[in-house]
Amino acid sequence: MNAFPEPWPLTDEQRAIVGLCRDFARNEIRPRARAVDEADVVTPVDIWRKAAEVGLTDYMLPEEVGGGGFTDVFTQCLVQEELCYGDPGIGNLVCSNGFFADPVLELGTEDQKKRWLGPLTGPEAPMTSLATTEPGAGSDAASIQTTARRVEGGYVLNGQKAWISNAGAARSYVVFAKTDPGLRARGVTAFLVGADSEGLSVGEPMRKMGQRAIVCREVYFSDVFVPDEDRLGEEGQGFHGLMRTFDISRVVLGAASVGAARAAYEYARDYARVRVQFGKPVIEHQAVAFRLADMATRIETARLLVLRAARAIDAGDPGVTALAAMAKLTASETAMFSTWAAVQTLGGWGYSREYPVEQWMRDAKLEEIEEGTSDIMRIVVSRHLP
Repeated sequence: MNAFPEPWPLTDEQRAIVGLCRDFARNEIRPRARAVDEADVVTPVDIWRKAAEVGLTDYMLPEEVGGGGFTDVFTQCLVQEELCYGDPGIGNLVCSNGFFADPVLELGTEDQKKRWLGPLTGPEAPMTSLATTEPGAGSDAASIQTTARRVEGGYVLNGQKAWISNAGAARSYVVFAKTDPGLRARGVTAFLVGADSEGLSVGEPMRKMGQRAIVCREVYFSDVFVPDEDRLGEEGQGFHGLMRTFDISRVVLGAASVGAARAAYEYARDYARVRVQFGKPVIEHQAVAFRLADMATRIETARLLVLRAARAIDAGDPGVTALAAMAKLTASETAMFSTWAAVQTLGGWGYSREYPVEQWMRDAKLEEIEEGTSDIMRIVVSRHLP
């Protein structure tokens, strides 16, 4: 159960989906987390299928395309936190179709939303993928080198993407490419690409420090034809659409970090209550008690900031970019601190793979890197100082 009080009153529908997520995290995610981590590069398709059966892979999609209708970012944060409390990697995997859907909802036509999002609903929902990062373009997304050359009836894509989540398992991709290589951000355009497109191939799984439930690969485009009707938005709108979706994804990933931090805090707290050293439970030693106090304080701070940013996005606040960056920065660094603190509290056992906290520390590191590193978040905030 959540150790902290609800920061805002929840609707009956929100309480229901939070309860569903807590049960799913406890019964389906946490018991499998270590085995998934040890498997390293094997996507836990069985967990994905169970999540799809209860509506957790499409809860964030609009009702108009058959989804659960929880399109508000606030509810998405509630869900992400609970699932990632079970396990950060598996929790992020279960909700990963939301990252594909955001650019489609931001830039797509009604026809594109029906054709590409409709098939993602129901118990047989497939996985999808967002292809932005390249070997030489990570934080600087405007410097991507993948090109989209205009031809009769559409475009031909050539290039290479790296660190693409769900690549190989995904049925569909949103791909960002340059329609005008001479421009930076103004030359980026987004495309919808089927995994079975001729000329699209994927590399071997990339071995990672943590969050191994989401398998990453490189994706190659060799004269991949994309028809005009599968271009998202107008030429040159891709970067703007990407930045808009970053505001959402950064806040949702902030909620994932809060879930991971909560798990680490509660595990360390419970351990400290029963572990006896020098004749008393270690929680009664001030060094440990103060560390737990710091964890609890930082988690509550991060959670409130994440949910405040979510409310701002849902209200249509045009100045939410800095707040989203603050939320992601604070939450991700809180997750890293809290998982480190959990390992420290368990001491030698925290370093052992017999306990989950060492895995959570490895998992938490990704949150300081993906969707913009902590350095980039500080740059974003500094550019929007009041």
